[in-house]
Amino acid sequence: MTYKVLISDPLSPDGIQALLEASDVEVDQITGKTEAELSEIIGEYDALLVRSQTKVTRNLLSRAVRLKVIGRAGVGVDNIDLNAATEQGVIVINAPDGNTVSTAEHTFSMMMALARRIPQAYLSLKNGKWDRKSFVGVELSGKTLGIVGLGRIGTEVAKRAKAFNMNVLAYDPYLTREKAEKLGIAAVELTEVLTKADFITVHTPLTKETRHLIGKKEIRSMKDGVYLLNCARGGIIDEMALYEAIKEGKVAGAALDVFEEEPAIHHPLLELPQVIATPHLGASTVEAQENVAIDVSKEILKVLRNEPYKNSVNLPSIPPHLMKKLENYLQLSEKMGLFLAQVTKGAIKEVEIAYAGELGEEEMGPLTRSILKGLLSHHLEARVNYVNALYLAKQRGILIQEQKSESAGGFANLITVKVKTDSGEHLVAGTSLNGYGARFVKVDHYTVDLAPTGHLIYVRHFDKPGVIGRVGSLLGSRDVNIASMQVGRTDQGGNAIMLLTVDKAISDADAEALSTLPEIASVTRVDL
Repeated sequence: MTYKVLISDPLSPDGIQALLEASDVEVDQITGKTEAELSEIIGEYDALLVRSQTKVTRNLLSRAVRLKVIGRAGVGVDNIDLNAATEQGVIVINAPDGNTVSTAEHTFSMMMALARRIPQAYLSLKNGKWDRKSFVGVELSGKTLGIVGLGRIGTEVAKRAKAFNMNVLAYDPYLTREKAEKLGIAAVELTEVLTKADFITVHTPLTKETRHLIGKKEIRSMKDGVYLLNCARGGIIDEMALYEAIKEGKVAGAALDVFEEEPAIHHPLLELPQVIATPHLGASTVEAQENVAIDVSKEILKVLRNEPYKNSVNLPSIPPHLMKKLENYLQLSEKMGLFLAQVTKGAIKEVEIAYAGELGEEEMGPLTRSILKGLLSHHLEARVNYVNALYLAKQRGILIQEQKSESAGGFANLITVKVKTDSGEHLVAGTSLNGYGARFVKVDHYTVDLAPTGHLIYVRHFDKPGVIGRVGSLLGSRDVNIASMQVGRTDQGGNAIMLLTVDKAISDADAEALSTLPEIASVTRVDL
C-alpha cells in the first residue's frame, strides 16, 4: 500500500529524507497555500507535515477524509486544532527532543553574554565609544547556578555549567538524588535554589502551577545582585515583578528569549540596560530545524505503518469492546493520579497499581496510562498524553508495577494506586458505583467516600474535640463555603484527616490560616 504525505510548510530535504526514501510513501511538497486551497486537496492525503505557518483548523480537518496523522516539525502545536483532530481520530505528533541542544546552548550563550555584558559593550562600540570601565562583568566559574526544571534542556544546561566549574542546584518535582548525583549536582527544594543561586534559569513548561512561578515574593528571597534567565516559556517569570526588581537594584540583570506576549517589540524590560533579549531563538539553528523534521518524519512513518510511536499529543484509539468496560474508569484513574501528584512531596521513584475484580481480567494499559497522565500532567501539563505518559515516566526513572487480582474487597472493581518517594508514600483507591459514579474509597490509611471533583482541601490533623468546628468556622469567616466533608482516623485521639470539598479554591492566606490551628499537621490544596 502506498501512503500519500503532504508537506505544506518549507522543510529542508535532509529533514524529510526518511519520507522521500520510503518505498511505500508518495510525498508532495506544496507550500504557501491558503486554507481554502489546502481544503481542495487535503482529502487525498494520509499524512500532513507542517511547521508553524499552516493552520490546521476544524474546517480543514473536516475535508481530510483519509488523514491518519499530522506531524508538527517542532514542539508547539498551537496551530493545530487538537480537539478536532482527536474527534476525527487523527493522531497528532510533534518533535519534543529535536531542539534540546540548541535551546541549552542558547541559554548558556545568554548567560555568558549577561555575565560579561557583551551586547551592551558591542552596542557602545558600534556607537563610536571605546569604554572599558562601564562594562566590567563577572565570572561564571565558582558561581552557583540554580536550575528550575531539570528535564531534557535543564539537564543539558547543567552539564555545560559543570564544565564551567559552576556549582549547580536544581529543583524539579521528578528529580531523584540518584540522577542528581550522576550529574554531579545537588537536588534541592525551590526555596534553596532561590536563596542560594547567583544565576537562576528556568526550564519548566508553562502551566497553571508555573505561571509567575518567579514573582515578587520569590525575587525578594533571592540574593542581592542575582541574575535571571528565561529561555523556556514566557510567563514563568512575572515580567513586571522582574522590571521593578531590576529598577530597585535587587536583580543585577536578566536574559530573556521569551515573553508573555510576543512579539515583544515595545516591552518595558527592553528599555533597561541590564536586560539582554532575543526574539524567541532557542530552537533557531540549522541543526535543530533539521532534527525536528527528521524526528517527526520518522514518527509519521511509524504511524502509517502501524508501528509503535511515542510522541503523540492527543488520545489514541481504544478498541470498542475494551472502551465499553473502561469508560467509567478512565476519568477516575486520571483523577487518582492527579490527586496523588498534588499530595505527594519529593521525587517520585515508584508507582504501584493494583487492579481488582473484573478489571483484573483485562489488559489495563489504557488505565495505567491514564493514571500516569494525571500523575505527571500536574507538573508537565500539555506535554503529557495517554500515549507518552508511560514513556515520560520511564524517562524520569519511575518504576511502574502492575498487579491484578479477582478479589476487590466488596466492590465489583477496585483500583489502588500507591506512590513512593524519597520522603514517604501515599495511596488512593477508587471505584465506580452504580448510580453514584466515580468514588475515592480510601486515602492513605483512611476509609472515605469522596466524589473526585472540584476544589478539595486535604487536612491532616490530630483527633481532638472541636477541631472540625474550628476548621469550619475559620473557613466560613474567610467566605469559603464547604460543600462536603469526609473525615477519617486511625484511632481515637490519634492521627486523622479531613477531605473538604469547597466551592472555590482557597488562597495561600486561607491555607496558611488553617495551618496555624494548633491541631493541624498539614494543609494541602487539591484541584480536580
